[in-house]
Amino acid sequence: MLRLCLHPSIVSFFYAISESEASMSQPDQCPKCQSTHIYQDGNLWICPECGQEWVPSAAVAEQAVEEDSSVVKDAHGQVLVDGDSVVVLKDLKIKGSSSAVKGGTKVRNIRLQDAGDGHNIACKIDGLGSINLKSEFVRKA
Repeated sequence: MLRLCLHPSIVSFFYAISESEASMSQPDQCPKCQSTHIYQDGNLWICPECGQEWVPSAAVAEQAVEEDSSVVKDAHGQVLVDGDSVVVLKDLKIKGSSSAVKGGTKVRNIRLQDAGDGHNIACKIDGLGSINLKSEFVRKA
């Protein structure tokens, strides 16, 4: 099997990338396999070892989202942690029930969880029992 590996400086010569452009947007390794044998094709960067294609600004944005996804923030942007108290901002209907969580209800001792449906707060509310809430509908008390 023959592999063609082009050095980024050769590719940048073919695409006539100026030094300032190359230094601003040129990544030094593949975000998937960490290989340094990468080259640019138009606005895409390509790794010949694993076949990964990416746009440098998109890769940076993905990393920021991954890092930020572990942090849970309330409706006003304050970071929530386990054991915090929160206040519900508006009336929230409960699926499968005729009851609702009233706006202004204070919830103590929340637990953060990673639920795929966006309900990232597990808590107990007096009169309703255990319930999951979305952080976008609460504020830190």
